[in-house]
Amino acid sequence: VQLVESGGGSVEAGESLRLSCKADGFTYLRYCMGWFRQAPGQEREGVATIATAGGSTYYADSMKGRFTISRDNAKNTLYLQMNGLKPEDSAMYYCAADRYNLGLAWRGYSYWGQGTQVTVS
Repeated sequence: VQLVESGGGSVEAGESLRLSCKADGFTYLRYCMGWFRQAPGQEREGVATIATAGGSTYYADSMKGRFTISRDNAKNTLYLQMNGLKPEDSAMYYCAADRYNLGLAWRGYSYWGQGTQVTVS
């Protein structure tokens, strides 16, 4: 099983980034997917999650209206479009997969990527 994130970087406040997560080694379309983030010294927190067919999405309150999660099951890829970035969005962003879990709590997800760093100044 492999989850590989990409698309992170350093941007200024107000700018946008699009993160991608390429999945391999499991039946991607059968798994719920999520984005999580962790800043130094803080606990990992949920950003957004999406159901298998993409019909249901969930967002943390602070991300609603700014971030959009989506998935392409034909490409085994998960996305996170982040607009209006703020300095407090700076963190390592991780994608995660689970057969049944769709919640924003990070514990309980089966598979994790290594993360991609987002820095907003």
